[in-house]
Formats: sequence, structure tokens, C-alpha cells
Amino acid sequence: MRVLIVEDNEVVAQAIAAGLRDHGIAVDVAGDGAVGLDKAGLSPYDVIVLDRDLPVVHGDDVCARLAGRPGGARILMLTAAGSPDDRVDGLNLGADDYLAKPFHFPELVARVDALCRRAPSVSPIMRRGELTLDRPRRRASRNGQLMPLTRKELGVLDVLMSADGAVISAEQLLERVWDEYADPFTNAVAVTVMRLRRKLGQPPLIETVTGGGYRLP
Repeated sequence: MRVLIVEDNEVVAQAIAAGLRDHGIAVDVAGDGAVGLDKAGLSPYDVIVLDRDLPVVHGDDVCARLAGRPGGARILMLTAAGSPDDRVDGLNLGADDYLAKPFHFPELVARVDALCRRAPSVSPIMRRGELTLDRPRRRASRNGQLMPLTRKELGVLDVLMSADGAVISAEQLLERVWDEYADPFTNAVAVTVMRLRRKLGQPPLIETVTGGGYRLP
């Protein structure tokens, strides 16, 4: 899962980002509405956590531009304006959910998870052959036996299982599982896939497609 936080309060933005990363979520941050729009146009996000009172481009305008795009991110408005009328306004602009500040952080994580699961193609529990991935609990098993996977390994497995047998390139994995600060020349993807393949056990389940990437047949 990859999330964009659009929040002009740097302390709040970094606190949310750190907390989501602790839950194994790849996070990017934008400090104003214009930067948020630019990043949303360049990278595929599952959820955008959007402050309403943003500089440069107001959060309402950001929401209106991004909401409802085919295959676009779900939008969670996160704002100090928390009256019933404010919530109605935000939802009418196209937001998928609305959470008022101050908030309970576990609730924010739960709402981000719930928005991601609302994508039509995503099931909370995925199964492919011998593998089962429980996305809300972030745990995976093979033939019923739990596997001790890291957050990045779970992220890679999630993307490969969601692809339903299609080949996923290293660049796509870097986009979906790592954040914008990942070095495009890093070998992190190859190393993570190697470790994941080893942890999944025998016979090997992840196939390397020469010149293409990886897939779960």
C-alpha cells in the first residue's frame, strides 16, 4: 500500500508518516496543495490523506480535482473543521472519508486500511494456490503455516498476488512498496524478492521473468 499525505503542518505530517510507516505502509508527503496535485499525478497511490486548509491550492480544490478519477486513490480528508456540516461538505466534494483533528491514531490507520480495501479489485484476504495473505492483519501463510515476513516482503507479496499471475517489473514494485525517496538504482527489490522467495519455502513460488520482472504463476 502506498499513501500520500498532503498536510502543511510539517510536525503533523511527519508524525502521521512515521506512524503509517511503522505499520508497513509506504508514505510520501506534500506540504501544500499544488505539490500534492503534482505528486498524485506522478505516482500511483492507494489512499491520499488530505488536509483541508492548505496553502497554494486549497484542499477542497485538490479533492475536487482528484476525486472520482478512474483507478485513482481514495481520499481521506483530515482536518480541524469537524462539524457535521464540514463533513457533509467534504464528502460532497468527493472525499471517500472524513476524520476530524484531533484524532486517535489507530482509527486513522484503520480508516486508511478500510479505504484501500474498498478498491473493487482488492480483497482483504487474498489466496493464490498454497498462499494466503491476510491484508488487515499483515500476515501470510503457506498451507496454513504462518511465515515471518518483514513489512517490505509483505508489500511485495501483496503486489504479486494482486497481479493474478501477471509479470510485475522491479520498477513497479519500487513504486508500489517503497516511497519516493527510494534510489531507482537500488538492488533493494532484488534482495527483498530473494529473501521472500527463500521464506516462502519449497518448491519456489516466485518466478523470475528474464527482462520482465517477477510473477506468481
